[in-house]
Amino acid sequence: MFIEAVGINIRAAKNAGVNTRIIVMLTYVLSGLCAAIAGIIVAADIRGADANNAGLWLELDAILAVVIGGGSLMGGRFNLLLSVVGALIIQGMNTGILLSGFPPEMNQVVKAVVVLCVLIVQSQRFISLIKGVRSHDKT
Repeated sequence: MFIEAVGINIRAAKNAGVNTRIIVMLTYVLSGLCAAIAGIIVAADIRGADANNAGLWLELDAILAVVIGGGSLMGGRFNLLLSVVGALIIQGMNTGILLSGFPPEMNQVVKAVVVLCVLIVQSQRFISLIKGVRSHDKT
């Protein structure tokens, strides 16, 4: 809760009595610890430290997990639990594509289509179009 307060408005959090320096420092320490654990897991997965291929294409998965979990590409708030659900959906999608016999490159194509669909659904024009259709149906 303190992390959210500091992230939204550091001055207000400081005025409320939150020690913002410690919160920011602990947040960076926790982030570094999580990155170290992730690095160890990736190095164990590829059985070596290959900086060129370790984590290749994982950026798309990370962004897509948050977006599938309900986070907006325009910024704002998100839900951590729903982001984990989004990551599980992506992993299920990857496994399903590979088990179906499609080539691994098909994963990237499907993810790109999902990103395009999310971009369209979150666009201002699409939202105003949907609101216009809903208000037209009520009259």
